[in-house]
Amino acid sequence: MGVLMNQICLLICTALINQEPVSVNKTATKPKARSKTVPPAACFRAAMEAERPLQVVGVIHAYAAILAERTGFNAVYLSGAGVANASCGIPDTGLTTLEEVLVDVRRITRTTRLPLLVDADTGWDNPRETVQEMIRAGAAGIHIEDQVAAKRCGHLPGKKLVSAEEMVVRLKAAVAGKTDPVFVIMARTDAAASEGLDRAIQRACRYRDAGADMIFAEALTELGQYRKLAEAVDIPVLANITEFGQTPLFTVQELASAGVALALYPLSAFRAMSAAALKVYRAIRTHGTQKGLLGEMQTRTELYEFLNYK
Repeated sequence: MGVLMNQICLLICTALINQEPVSVNKTATKPKARSKTVPPAACFRAAMEAERPLQVVGVIHAYAAILAERTGFNAVYLSGAGVANASCGIPDTGLTTLEEVLVDVRRITRTTRLPLLVDADTGWDNPRETVQEMIRAGAAGIHIEDQVAAKRCGHLPGKKLVSAEEMVVRLKAAVAGKTDPVFVIMARTDAAASEGLDRAIQRACRYRDAGADMIFAEALTELGQYRKLAEAVDIPVLANITEFGQTPLFTVQELASAGVALALYPLSAFRAMSAAALKVYRAIRTHGTQKGLLGEMQTRTELYEFLNYK
């Protein structure tokens, strides 16, 4: 996509985000209308042109997407671990299905005009179908990883990878499933932790040549590693700035200096929400009242404002 088209898409997407909230009746809210002329993927690519690195913030459900949009972010993300943990109540070990993820994708894309990047794990044995279903559900792009199907969190030890050849097959199938030519296929590699940075870069270059639009290198530990990767692949690179993991919490300025194009915060809000909920539950159970926590809660009025409910 040319620079001019990116700029046009960004202008249209920004205008949509800044429109007045839709009116609602007294019993229900209406989903915001999505543009019928600008694909979500075009908005995602345009946002990358306007913001470097593009901050992509994780949203655990539709209401979190509303909060992210009102805060001023230009792109959002649905984490596979988030779907497993929050929606299914299970660990992120490759147990969730494509349809379980699509349920959350549809809810989020009906709620926000922001482009949504989705964690597609290993493609659920059919990357072509996965891409087609994600496009139908309104996603802007997905990332597929090179772990085995029984995957582990990218910041835990003991990860097992498929061969680069098998990952190339996954990516080519994903690319073949694109009914929107600008839909984003991002290749995630977990090779740095077990095979070293040079092997991870070799894999990333093969994934690029197989059709990946962007690279997600998991669990890098130094800015210099990102710089070396970005220079080698010469396509946009994502840095996963997740808490309590292997990657330091680099600032956007630091990431920009290393040539990183996207900064991902997959579960930051979810972790804060979970800690807050646990605090409330413990207080109610211990003290028999929530009075002491009212100052930490979103009020009914604030909730209704975000939902455009009157």
